[in-house]
Parts: sequence; C-alpha cells; structure tokens
Amino acid sequence: MNILTALQIKPRAAARFMLIAAFMAPASVFPQEPLVPMNQLSPDAALELAQASLASCRSSGFQVAVAVVDRMGVTQVLLRDRYAGPHTPDTAVRKAWTAVSFRSDTLSLSRNTKAGSDQSGARMIENALMIGGGVPVEAAGKIVGGIGISGAPSGVEDDRCARSGIDSIREKLELGN
Repeated sequence: MNILTALQIKPRAAARFMLIAAFMAPASVFPQEPLVPMNQLSPDAALELAQASLASCRSSGFQVAVAVVDRMGVTQVLLRDRYAGPHTPDTAVRKAWTAVSFRSDTLSLSRNTKAGSDQSGARMIENALMIGGGVPVEAAGKIVGGIGISGAPSGVEDDRCARSGIDSIREKLELGN
C-alpha cells in the first residue's frame, strides 16, 4: 500500500497539491538575482566578425550574406555581397537565430534533426533553419551572439567561413574587449 492509497488521495489531486505547494514555496527555495548580468557582442565586434567572415567566403570564391545576431537572436549586422542570391540575407539571419536559440551550430542540428529522429520536430519551430552555416559565438564559455552565413555551395562551406570569422576575433572575445 502506498502513501496515496493510505491517505485516500487520488493521484490527480496529489499532483495538483504538489504544484500549488511549489508555487507557494518561499522565494528562498528558488533564489534569483533581481538583475541578470549579460555579455554580448559590441556593435564593433559584430561588424568585425561579419566583415572577416565575408572576406573568408570571398577568398574561396563565394558570394554570401552574413548575419550576426546578439545573444537573444536580434540582428546586429547584416552584410550581403553584391552577387549573393536574394534569399541569402533572410537565410543567414535564420541560421544565426537558430544557432543562439538552440545553443548549437546548425551543421550539427541539420544532422541531429533529420526526419525520423526524436528531435525532428524542432524543424517545425517557426524561423528555425537546420542548415549548416549558423554558429554560436562564445566568450568565457557563454554564448554572446551568433553568426549565420548563406550562399556558399553548401552548409559545410558556410560553417567554415563563420568559424574563420569567429577565429579572427577570438583573442578579443577572450580578453573581453
């Protein structure tokens, strides 16, 4: 005989009681700071990242769009090379947004969310784009922004250009400049 049976409490009533008790618990049970400190890319760093990534793609002969978003997925910089396709700006923004939203690069997400996988439903989330080329930007182990690139022949090349751009500002990220 379990405790619910002994007390003649139905499982649904017990669940409701526990939920109400959790909400009524004193704030000290779930301590939270009144302000949350956040680091994110400065506009100058975001622009430098976008320009370095664009240069990397150009050196490989690719005409692309590059988007850099802040840690919340809001666009900070959007650059489109002169011959990049008309779809590339929106695609780059969506890749960058997906990378920060899912806290993972979109090349990995494209593999991990294939049809039939347990995570395939993530592809149904509005604005999510599981195509390689979106990479979170990290500093001191925390995501400070994201970059998305669209227009290279494949997501692998988009990803490579994004990582090249991140590498170009890595020292600044580590120093917190």
